Amino acid sequence: MEGNLGDDAAVASVPLAKWKSDFSRAFQYYLDRSTPHTIGRWLGTAAVVVIYFLRVYFVQGFYIVSYGLGIYLLNLLIGFLSPMVDPELEVSDGPSLPTRGSDEFKPFIRRLPEFKFWYSITKALCVAFFMTFFSVFDVPVFWPILLCYWIILFVLTMKRQIVHMIKYKYVPFNKGKQRYGGKKGSASTSISKD
Repeated sequence: MEGNLGDDAAVASVPLAKWKSDFSRAFQYYLDRSTPHTIGRWLGTAAVVVIYFLRVYFVQGFYIVSYGLGIYLLNLLIGFLSPMVDPELEVSDGPSLPTRGSDEFKPFIRRLPEFKFWYSITKALCVAFFMTFFSVFDVPVFWPILLCYWIILFVLTMKRQIVHMIKYKYVPFNKGKQRYGGKKGSASTSISKD
């Protein structure tokens, strides 16, 4: 009798495992396809943010969930703005960010890449939105105090990050690949002389 129950459970779990594998594969396929569409991904995340805030506003609750979400997003932002290798922790003999014009150029590599930053934010928003449907997470708090505390924490953390960026002379943002202008006039004059 026990052998039959084990066999039945194993047979029943095979379609579930296949469905999970197929779903995982399809999800990863669409996730990979979304990688080059940065603006579209962020617009979708902005829509999720609006939906989440509307949900919290109309329910008039879940401020603890929102506060936890804000702390998590602040942590992600720090990872996004930080270099992969912190120059403060490097040994003076090892590689460092250039401090003079004669130093070797080393591109800024983030500790948390943009795609993982976006994906983590979107996932966190979806989890927080899901949590708003369960009253166990709706802990009564005086939300203005949480908001003030989060703003103070944000300002202090960003101040520390900006001071770090100034001290080690790195900028975590760029506007794409740098383009160099060649000698356009010399190519056209050499053609006209021939």
